Amino acid sequence: MDELIAQIAQKTGVDPTLARQAVGIIMKFLHENGPQEKVQSLIDAIPDAPEAVANAPEIGFGGVMGVFNTLTSAGLGMSDIQGVTQEFIALAKSKAGADTVDEIVGSIPGLNQFV
Repeated sequence: MDELIAQIAQKTGVDPTLARQAVGIIMKFLHENGPQEKVQSLIDAIPDAPEAVANAPEIGFGGVMGVFNTLTSAGLGMSDIQGVTQEFIALAKSKAGADTVDEIVGSIPGLNQFV
């Protein structure tokens, strides 16, 4: 996970601590809203991902808007959220495969507007 966080922080300019928190929030959201088998494959492909999901704050109701609000509460602005999300998705595809990640994203209404 450290490598993934370092790449996201470098490419987005987001502080690594905040990037780690954001990735945990994103993965928790996917875990709670996506197809369980596919999301578990993604989590299994990323070192330390289970701990990041477990340590992420609770996500409010409202689907994509709930996770958006959780990310803004963590300290990310709109451009930060888009940057971190896009970089996470790109790196997730390299770890778990594009088909798996595309299926996860496609299964959650409204998520594709952020990736």
